[in-house]
Amino acid sequence: MFAHGPSENTRLLVFALLSVLLMTLDHRQHHLGALRAVLDLAVTPLEYLVSLPAEAGRSLDESLASRQRLLEENADLKARALLLEARLQKLAALEAENRRLRELLDASFKVGERVLIAELLAVDLEPFSQQVVLDKGGLRGVYVGQPLLDAYGVLGQVVAVSPLTSRAMLLTDPSHAVPVRVNRNGLRAVAVGTGSPDRLELPHLPNNADVRPGDLLVTSGLGGRFPAGYPVATVERVERDPARPFARVLARPTAHVERSQEVLLVWPARSLAEAGTPAGARPQARSRRREGKPGGKPGARRSGSPSPGALAAGPGGGPRAG
Repeated sequence: MFAHGPSENTRLLVFALLSVLLMTLDHRQHHLGALRAVLDLAVTPLEYLVSLPAEAGRSLDESLASRQRLLEENADLKARALLLEARLQKLAALEAENRRLRELLDASFKVGERVLIAELLAVDLEPFSQQVVLDKGGLRGVYVGQPLLDAYGVLGQVVAVSPLTSRAMLLTDPSHAVPVRVNRNGLRAVAVGTGSPDRLELPHLPNNADVRPGDLLVTSGLGGRFPAGYPVATVERVERDPARPFARVLARPTAHVERSQEVLLVWPARSLAEAGTPAGARPQARSRRREGKPGGKPGARRSGSPSPGALAAGPGGGPRAG
């Protein structure tokens, strides 16, 4: 009833023979090159579309891996940068400390007397009390009244000593004074603390006193407390009012009052054998009898109490009475 075509085996055989024939012809005579090119052109987009998901997946994997790798590298670089920055800061701090110590070493050679380097443990820069605590005490020979310097000038003097530490009063303390002279002409005066770390005052100088801005003030050596010749301050301002008997003279300390971390404790050459002698003892008394008042008039009080005027600051250049 229904017509039956060739069997499947027959058709398979026919197609196989046809394929062999076409391959033979193509191999020997190259008649199918153009047809193959056309078929390749038609099939290439299909191949691309078929491989696109696999390529997209591979690219995504590579992108994710690259991003993770970049994040890890970025975190590692940040950690290294932080470590290097910390080391750089430490090196900068060490360089600054080395520079300060070098300046102190140079200053100790210039001083020419026995010195001891001390570090500040605590700082008290209140308006009415400017003192520091040092890491050297009586076990190292520190004594009350000992001069204190930094690399730039007089910083103050020791006022209290314990075995391991000591307390020093800065020259800017309102109760501290030091006899000075103008380096330019030798005019004597007393530099008194004002409570400000960058200002000293020279009271009781007459209006006609030969002092002017820029003059360097150095220790006069009167009183026996501070050896002569140490820089103390530079005159910044001189105010003369005809209605007043005295000029107002303000000076800036040469020492770095607010910045010094290492300081020099000095044993004056003539006082090396007297280290540990309290302020006001016989060496200072002998000095007062010999040298007289900072104002230049001979003769001083035997009692050791402050004399009037410029000597209200104390004969030894130390803390003022009252």
